[in-house]
Amino acid sequence: MTKLLIALIAGTFALGSVAALAQEKTPAAPVNEKELKAEHEKAKAEKKKMTAEQKKAARAKHEKETSETASQGETGNKMEQEKQEKAAAAASKKQPKALPSKEAHQKALTETEKKSGTGQ
Repeated sequence: MTKLLIALIAGTFALGSVAALAQEKTPAAPVNEKELKAEHEKAKAEKKKMTAEQKKAARAKHEKETSETASQGETGNKMEQEKQEKAAAAASKKQPKALPSKEAHQKALTETEKKSGTGQ
């Protein structure tokens, strides 16, 4: 009986959460298809009027813009990666070195106790 009650409560919670999320979504902005089609037709007509040299220049301009954008994105990632690597290297230097054997570990432990002065 308690398992059934727990299952019902969990189901109610899940369905309630879904309903709450569904209400929070805003509807998409209305799109004026006529304006979009008109813009598309205008751009098509302008492209037809262009000469071969103008098309070549426009394509070169577009390629230059996209390559600049791509190169800027790469440098940002590299700089961030370098910062992370430096931070990881600094953190690893702070950690104590692993001791090769139990005897070395015991020796280091006794030296640490002598330095702190807490011998029991």
